[in-house]
Amino acid sequence: MSVFAQFRDGAVDPNSEFARALLDGLSARQKSIPCRFLYDAAGSALFERITSLPEYYPTRTETGILRARAAEIARDAAPGNVLIEFGSGSSTKTELLLAEMHELHAYVPIDISRAALRDAQARIRQRFPDLVVLPVCGDFSRPLALPTQIARRPRLGFFPGSTIGNLTNEAAVDLLANMALILGTGARLIIGADLKKDVNRLLRAYDDAAGVTAAFNLNLLKRANRELGTDFDVDQFDHLATYDEDKGRVEIYLVSQSDQTVDVLGRKIRFAAGEKIHTEDSHKYDIAGFQALAQRAGWRPLKVWTDPDRLFSVHVLESE
Repeated sequence: MSVFAQFRDGAVDPNSEFARALLDGLSARQKSIPCRFLYDAAGSALFERITSLPEYYPTRTETGILRARAAEIARDAAPGNVLIEFGSGSSTKTELLLAEMHELHAYVPIDISRAALRDAQARIRQRFPDLVVLPVCGDFSRPLALPTQIARRPRLGFFPGSTIGNLTNEAAVDLLANMALILGTGARLIIGADLKKDVNRLLRAYDDAAGVTAAFNLNLLKRANRELGTDFDVDQFDHLATYDEDKGRVEIYLVSQSDQTVDVLGRKIRFAAGEKIHTEDSHKYDIAGFQALAQRAGWRPLKVWTDPDRLFSVHVLESE
């Protein structure tokens, strides 16, 4: 689940962040809707289905790397360490590390969703009853205070899922720099980053045969109808995934299938047939390129692990 925003299903609020972003994005020359709004309750459920699709390799591949390296990560962690997860969501991958980190002082999940934090905290405490869990509800893309109970403790950050790839390079540097500020000098960060690969394999991962990714993307328009009273005819839009070789990213769009007009909070938004709404980017990296990105944000690369097919990478960084 995305960690940047959460809204209640059915809550119509014309002054909400979603409403403002929708009006601004659809009024621009290149229409767009920020990808963080993909993850309402329905979108999050669809994304969970995506992660188990045969075409979608990132989740199972990163999980395999973490399972293979969890004991090594635990050995490298300082005694009394605190594990701090950015955008913890369900915390399922985190359990692979927690099972090996027997000298951990505390686990600090950070998420903007209080419901996700409550659910994850309950499950983690059930499996690890002796572990101190200190949830933080907040936006880690901004300065954020950590619990006073972990002051002066060594810190290990965790940011799986290649969520970093949804950001432009400049925004990714800013986010990594803020993580370094939150964790402090000498802290380490375990972070997942998807790798460049065969274009056909990439596109299949973002446009699966069963149409689940298409439903996930189109749910943006359904969400606008539910929450904001817009009148998108969802059947008049198609899902499109393309790859920009020069920018090294998958680009996701919703494409209007006809000339049409949509009422968006009292404003008439016109769409030409074939006009696209940009909804998401997913940057792919080579290892050296990602390490250079991290160095710009004040991180020193220590280790990197990949799967045998070099589909995905997990990096260990240290803040300078």
